[in-house]
Amino acid sequence: MPASPSSSAQAAREAVAARLRDLRRGAGLTVSELAGLCGWHHSKTSRIENGRTAPSAGDIRRWCGACGHPDEAPDLVVRSMSAESMYSEWRHQVQELEKLQNSWPRIFAETRLFRIYSSTLVPGLLQTEGYAGGLLGTIARFRGYPEEGDEAARARVDRSRIIHDSGRRAVLVVEETALYYRMGDPDAMAAQLGYLLTAGALPAVSLGVIPRSVEPRTVWPLETFHVYDDAFVSVELLSAEVNITQPSEVGLYLKAFEELRRMAVYGADARALVMDALASLR
Repeated sequence: MPASPSSSAQAAREAVAARLRDLRRGAGLTVSELAGLCGWHHSKTSRIENGRTAPSAGDIRRWCGACGHPDEAPDLVVRSMSAESMYSEWRHQVQELEKLQNSWPRIFAETRLFRIYSSTLVPGLLQTEGYAGGLLGTIARFRGYPEEGDEAARARVDRSRIIHDSGRRAVLVVEETALYYRMGDPDAMAAQLGYLLTAGALPAVSLGVIPRSVEPRTVWPLETFHVYDDAFVSVELLSAEVNITQPSEVGLYLKAFEELRRMAVYGADARALVMDALASLR
């Protein structure tokens, strides 16, 4: 079993604490001296440095200012906030699969550019109801949740209609291997692949497929991730969903996405790969 989300969040909190401790020591300040400059009890400094207390944004700004490094405050504030919220265990979120599909209506409503990479599945924004039902039913059985695959699949398909809204754009990149993993029966897979043949022609959609034979690979196959505009990344793991807002980490995923996008083929070449996968169902 992977490390729990709570332990991972604690490790991230401790990384922020370590940087704050380094700033204090680099400034030649004792725990008590820093506390005096910041206007709090020295025990608070110790709790923050030992990762037992999460500093507020104001705490971090005062700390960095007292150490002569106010420029480090913004990034540390984001890292600290991310450490407290980045892991949201799916076992708490997914009591009903339908609720999971509707968990981020605000993010979807506000996003103008969706960038999605998937190495294993057809991205949710392009899933048909049959494919989504097969996938979500498999997830429910694996996790031991009540199966509500049909309702959750309809909710997912309804949510994906947002790409038809004016002013939105979706850039999706999938590995060719994702076209062969069968989620649902052959008819559901055939319908899904058939939809992909036309989805790339939608005005707001760019669909790229990275061929299995592409060389050289400039980025290895990664975990599935979604980028919402330029400010937020969600990464899908087995045990949790990681939500990333730290600018430097978001930038890393944006860089990876551009490399992956450049390896993909589009238009007629992408449709040919989908047709090969469709032919394999016979």
